Amino acid sequence: MLRFFLVAAGGAIGTGCRYLLSGLDYKFSGGVFPVSTIFINLLGSFVIGILWGLFERSTISPNIRMFVFIGLLGGFTTFSTFCLENFHFIRSGELKFMLWNVLLSNVLGVILVFIGFIISRYLPNFRK
Repeated sequence: MLRFFLVAAGGAIGTGCRYLLSGLDYKFSGGVFPVSTIFINLLGSFVIGILWGLFERSTISPNIRMFVFIGLLGGFTTFSTFCLENFHFIRSGELKFMLWNVLLSNVLGVILVFIGFIISRYLPNFRK
């Protein structure tokens, strides 16, 4: 149960940080281009790389790892985890798995957004 609360607390902090940075879209592009999403995803990827490298060389408890990687960075962006998984595939010479992961996540993800959007047209409106 402790791990659940650590992940939840990290997620709350990560989500709060993402919220604080979410205004970049309007500041830098008038809301036309998703600057904050790109910035957050790239920053999260950079941070997860640094922390993974540091944690790999030290004895950090599993609870702290869960708090940081699943909670904090998971709340900030799941893209960083996606990038770390692809890094592991490349590092272990599993380029085929990395390519499948990238293609399936990105192509199917966009397709599923479209399908979900189309399905939403057939669902009742949520009105008070």
